Amino acid sequence: MNAPETSLDRLDWTDIGSQLDAEGYAVLPGLLGAELARSLARQADAPPARRVSLTSAGLGRGDLYYFDAGMPPPLEQWRAALYRRLAVHANRWNELLDVSSRYPDELDDFLQRNRDAGQARAQSHLSRLGVEDYMALHQRTEGLQVFPMQVVALLSEPGDGFQGGEFVMTEQRPRMQSRPLVAPLACGDVAIIATGERPFHGSKGYYRVNFKHAVSRVRKGVRIGLELFFHDAP
Repeated sequence: MNAPETSLDRLDWTDIGSQLDAEGYAVLPGLLGAELARSLARQADAPPARRVSLTSAGLGRGDLYYFDAGMPPPLEQWRAALYRRLAVHANRWNELLDVSSRYPDELDDFLQRNRDAGQARAQSHLSRLGVEDYMALHQRTEGLQVFPMQVVALLSEPGDGFQGGEFVMTEQRPRMQSRPLVAPLACGDVAIIATGERPFHGSKGYYRVNFKHAVSRVRKGVRIGLELFFHDAP
């Protein structure tokens, strides 16, 4: 299992930024690796995790497991290292949208801004979807401090571990039909996606488009996923 800094330094972040600008998401194949993916998947149902039913939350069917007691050290390191690289692109997005605020270079500094704004509830979680389970279209943009990108990862093996359960996104542009997007993920793959609004370059310059994501119905087996957020909820 490679260290986060080593693995991320090998990536072309200029190209990743271009993909985020064009599509609102970028897939990083095999970034976590199968070993770490399996280790994280085993933490679903672990005692430190807070279980929330997707049905009770009105978000579909299945279960979420929140890292209220803190994330496992490898995952916390990944989150901090990813933030450090994504803050550059997030600040560029704010500039394109004429937003005056800028994100600090380090995750700890941004999380302090969250606490100052009354946002201290963890949002990062594992998801466990069995047969007929799904996650409805949604976004998490509550609070004054919202980072415009988040990370999702697949921790189960498509085909052998489950069938169905595709990762789906939609993008709503003003006065246009929603644009559907599907990101085919393998076990250990990571996708960086827009959290909510993102800039889109149209004929008259940049404007905001609205981004949501979901997981389609699982037809067989169990799908374990991960969502990492860089901002906390109120």
